[in-house]
Amino acid sequence: MLANLNQLIAEFHLLFAILAVFGGLITLLWSADKFISGSADVANFIGIPALLIGILIVGFGTSAPEMLVSAVAAMEHKSELALGNAYGSNICNIALILGLTALIKPIHSNKVILLRDLPILFSLTLFSAYQIYDGVLSRTDAIVLLVLFVICMSFIILTDLKREKIPEAENSSNSAKDINLFISLFWLFFGLILLVASSKILVWGAVEIAHIFKISDLIIGLTIVAVGTSLPELASSITAARKNHHDIVLGNIIGSNIFNLLCVVGIAGSIYPATVGREVLYRDFLVMALLNFFLFIFLCGRGQIGRTKGAILLLTYITYTAYLIYEVINNL
Repeated sequence: MLANLNQLIAEFHLLFAILAVFGGLITLLWSADKFISGSADVANFIGIPALLIGILIVGFGTSAPEMLVSAVAAMEHKSELALGNAYGSNICNIALILGLTALIKPIHSNKVILLRDLPILFSLTLFSAYQIYDGVLSRTDAIVLLVLFVICMSFIILTDLKREKIPEAENSSNSAKDINLFISLFWLFFGLILLVASSKILVWGAVEIAHIFKISDLIIGLTIVAVGTSLPELASSITAARKNHHDIVLGNIIGSNIFNLLCVVGIAGSIYPATVGREVLYRDFLVMALLNFFLFIFLCGRGQIGRTKGAILLLTYITYTAYLIYEVINNL
């Protein structure tokens, strides 16, 4: 009797986990659609470039989980986890998210991204490398990063508000007079909340299914959880690309990477000074820096990332992840 009851509970648990995966996935895709539409409509109504919305709202909003994870890790004196989370997220943003998005639909750039945003991102990456080269991220270093974050964001906002709005694709948005600002703001913020929440539900269901089938925590962490924390960025980028909001796609990636590099690392380091391991500097940070460089090179040519370049980025992420799995298994 007890055995049958336990089996019934286990079957219900598996069914609930499967429903969480499918329900979370459907909600994730639906909320991403509403979130991107709301973002683009707000930009169009107010008359500001969609790139600014992509950097400020989409990029930073979808990176909020990384900030929370790194802050908690710093409070627990797990500095390498905090840094790894920030740098790993940046690798994932370019190699996995942008690569997969470009495979679905080529991403086009503009001169502002090439001449302002990417040079800023690459310069900040070089400065961050200088800071952690001695193997330590002090509180002073962290505060400098936070100050740079404020300066950088102020510069981007001011320059974007001064320039003329970039025309959107014909089918990408409604005209300003047809937009209800209240409804657009509602879907922008509610869509973002639902986007993050649905990704958490999906990840929970996937992890529970993996545990039921006795898949190790190591493999779960390196696969399901690693990709799951990037689902908000992935869903919003793919949705934006399909709606021809290319500035929102690149703004999401660039804004998220700047946020992780300055704000996430800065908050974590100001809470607890970080000791930077050699593998973090010469493996993770180096891969992140090279991806930033290749992103600039890719966009300098025809001003777009096509399917071939997307495949190269995605292959880079797969190779990097496979190497991490190999290293962990080899050290067991």
